[in-house]
Amino acid sequence: MRILFMGTPDFAVASLRRLVEDGHEICGVFTQPDKPKNRGHKLAFSPVKEYALSQGLTVYQPTKLRDGTALELIRTLAPELTVVAAYGRILPEDILAAPKLGSINVHSSLLPKYRGAAPINWAVLNGDAVTIMYMAKELDAGDIISAAETPIDPDEDALTLTNRLAELGAETLSRTVQALAAGTAGRTRQDESAVTFAPMLSRELSPMDFTRPARSLHDQVRGLQPWPCAVTELSGATVKVYRTAVGGAVKAAPGTIVRADKTGIEIACGDGRTLRILELQPQNGKRMAAASYLAGHPVQVTV
Repeated sequence: MRILFMGTPDFAVASLRRLVEDGHEICGVFTQPDKPKNRGHKLAFSPVKEYALSQGLTVYQPTKLRDGTALELIRTLAPELTVVAAYGRILPEDILAAPKLGSINVHSSLLPKYRGAAPINWAVLNGDAVTIMYMAKELDAGDIISAAETPIDPDEDALTLTNRLAELGAETLSRTVQALAAGTAGRTRQDESAVTFAPMLSRELSPMDFTRPARSLHDQVRGLQPWPCAVTELSGATVKVYRTAVGGAVKAAPGTIVRADKTGIEIACGDGRTLRILELQPQNGKRMAAASYLAGHPVQVTV
């Protein structure tokens, strides 16, 4: 099938790679414009652009989608289908409708739950341990064409889950495109009464409140990776928290540091249990195990 692909981050590369491996004709790849990176502000390619160029695919990086130029380009490329995976831009209806078979989207949530920019993070943040579903569909609000489920491990963080779901999404996309080509793809309307949203993440979500239950804080740490990360203070020093474990019962006020040794930094939470910090990062420092942090940053146990 002749396909136009639209995507930007690592998450989207797996879908593009699978389309290439399946032998589809990729008539073009749309991705976000190059952005400055690191201290030198050198322009960096998106992961999708890097992969596309390695495969000899033609890359387009339009800055505007509503002035007619992108639509004219798509009509010239004449795709039968557009596949979107984490492109990062809202597509106008005329662009979505341009291909003969329309446009489908690989979306990483159990729709209609978690429509929006950060579905994987919010699924982890809210402690959803049942399923997450990958869907190839027209829009976040469009009909569902196909889906695949996988449980979320209670200790899996959003970054690890994203990588795993990228591969599951690519496999589901492969089957979906085959069904569309064969004319056997079904369509199921979403239940609008069950809609929830997954807005963009912000640093306002980072501060850890130890009056909350330990499990909720554990989910916060898992869900805010790789950015903006959960943040707390240890003996007056601000740190990012990367890995935790829910501990046992304790009789201490929330926020009390009850233990600090090679097993981790254990803090009392609002539900009478503890949260053990296993990996963290000090300001202007590197990510490290709690034992390494304690070697250079003594933490006072307050019980």
